[in-house]
Amino acid sequence: MFNKILIANRGEIACRVIKTARKMGISTVAIYSDADRQALHVAMADEAVHIGPPPANQSYIVIDKVMDAIRQSGAQAVHPGYGFLSENSKFAEALDAEGVAFVGPPVGAIESMGDKITSKKIAQEAGVSTVPGYMGLIEDAEEAVKISNQVGYPVMIKASAGGGGKGMRIAWTDDEAREGFQSSKNEAANSFGDDRIFIEKFVTQPRHIEIQVLCDSHGNGIYLGERECSIQRRNQKVVEEAPSPFLDEATRRNMGEQAVALAKAVGYASAGTVEFIVDGEKNFYFLEMNTRLQVEHPVTELITGVDLVEQMIRVAAGEPLSITQDDVTLTGWAIENRLYAEDPYRGFLPSIGRLTRYRPPQEIAAGPLLVNDKWQGDAPAGDMAVRNDTGVYEGGEISMYYDPMIAKLCTWAPTRDQAIEAMRVALDSFEVEGIGHNLPFLSAVMDHPIFVSGDMTTAFIEEQYPDGFQGVELPEAELRRIAASCAAMHRVAEIRRTRVSGRMDNHERKVGTEWVVTAQGHEFALAIDADHEGSTVTFDDGAAFRISSDWTPGDQLAILDVDGSPLVLKAGKISGGFRIRNRGADFKVHVRTARQAELAKLMPEKLPPDTSKMLLCPMPGLIVKVNVEVGQEVQEGQALCTVEAMKMENILRAEKKGVVSKVNAGPGDSLAVDDVIMEFE
Repeated sequence: MFNKILIANRGEIACRVIKTARKMGISTVAIYSDADRQALHVAMADEAVHIGPPPANQSYIVIDKVMDAIRQSGAQAVHPGYGFLSENSKFAEALDAEGVAFVGPPVGAIESMGDKITSKKIAQEAGVSTVPGYMGLIEDAEEAVKISNQVGYPVMIKASAGGGGKGMRIAWTDDEAREGFQSSKNEAANSFGDDRIFIEKFVTQPRHIEIQVLCDSHGNGIYLGERECSIQRRNQKVVEEAPSPFLDEATRRNMGEQAVALAKAVGYASAGTVEFIVDGEKNFYFLEMNTRLQVEHPVTELITGVDLVEQMIRVAAGEPLSITQDDVTLTGWAIENRLYAEDPYRGFLPSIGRLTRYRPPQEIAAGPLLVNDKWQGDAPAGDMAVRNDTGVYEGGEISMYYDPMIAKLCTWAPTRDQAIEAMRVALDSFEVEGIGHNLPFLSAVMDHPIFVSGDMTTAFIEEQYPDGFQGVELPEAELRRIAASCAAMHRVAEIRRTRVSGRMDNHERKVGTEWVVTAQGHEFALAIDADHEGSTVTFDDGAAFRISSDWTPGDQLAILDVDGSPLVLKAGKISGGFRIRNRGADFKVHVRTARQAELAKLMPEKLPPDTSKMLLCPMPGLIVKVNVEVGQEVQEGQALCTVEAMKMENILRAEKKGVVSKVNAGPGDSLAVDDVIMEFE
């Protein structure tokens, strides 16, 4: 076994690998760019080597720099994580030439299956059903348009070396094909150093289901069930679960056996994933094979108890698999939510900045899962589990140079419904401040009836949120629970305030018992009867709730019991009430006396400034291209400029017809949120 491993990656996956290496008694080496000097993976590793400037193409994906770090550290093996150099055959060759083990598949398997064009050809030759498309190299945008017409719209334009949603575009027209080809090519070059593009038919209403395979160098291969990854945005997975709520045992077995046969055909050895598109009749079509560890691997670990990182390390050390297919048992249900640094209220655009508050829910070990550095497989079957794979910390910076993922929050429970409910509570308990993030959206998905039913497709987000995410309007029954809780919390805060002010004689000065609570357009008149155990809150229609909690003023997380059911609120103090965030909703709750409530209705509403004649930068980023000039007339939907942020190109378009009167930024300019890019007459 190895004594020292270098992790050629950063962020949460580097931290994840370090945990398993530590469990195995293996020393770890981190690499870091200028932007990551204070990163969590650097602090966790036994040693760390600096490799260059922040951009990945000047640090993390420069093979020579990573090789220098290996030589400096004396590492015997390298785990590449995912992304960056994980599927780069030249990197694997360089390691082999240096006598350093690659914790991944052989070079031949990477070349044949890691390249999406080649892998599709091999799958076709092996008789595997594949999606129609053009697998040859495409020279320019005009050829892309021609091929798209031959395949038939809609088409998927994809980077051959791509992954994680980078270098992928869906085109429905010639203009979109032309535009998407160039954007995909640029993103692929920046993210992977490989700008080759191919085109395939975009299958509407599909489900995205993938099989986890594990093979060794002794000819053994198994599959560890499947993962459902249909909740996607811009081809980037957002929610994953294992097993799939759609598959039956026969289909699972057929997909698994086919995935293992494909892996063995290319001499695969390590953990890998074979991805399929599955239609409504459970027909499945090979999509691609990822010759690396997947982002969503934790849900497989949660239902099988198999540490995939440990297995990868053991296979790389030449050990045979210690488990057979008959040993693989799927226990319970696991769900993963990806927490991204992006603003769901601004079209999910990237967000950067300092994490002024970062408090994940407490991890809970139960069932077959990894928490911190210990595997727990003997917990009672009725328990639930919470796992958070992360690479950040409170006070740390979210950089514009890398993927916007902050953490992967996972829950496990004996049933799918229980796993979903555990995830709802965990999301409500997750405190993140200082940047935009998608926690509200994730909470909304967990409550959405289509997701709860399990009857979703990859078009879920596009179909259910066609105008973007605007927050959640909670049902009145839930608002009543929150109103009662906020009234009880307000009473506690008022008692604290009067004590601090010195206006309370012998702690007997009474705080009011009758209040009017407003929340999301609803108004509730209620009364509070408090005792040492909690409060009974009675509404004017006679409905009553019993509230108990150990919340104290100043706590930003309130964990309450409402009539025997838990309620978790993020509660920020505002004048006369709280800013409440719960189950995807973000709103103000005011607790007032009857007279205060009457006067509040007379207050004029403050109107936002008029920015209708301006193009504002929706996220921090770099201007890549400006498509128009002063005096030019633009039409609705016309491309105005391209902004790059977190390795993704975003084309900003005109919302209506107009004439450009002023252009304030040009290519190469770095802009902040709401900087004015151009103005219109």
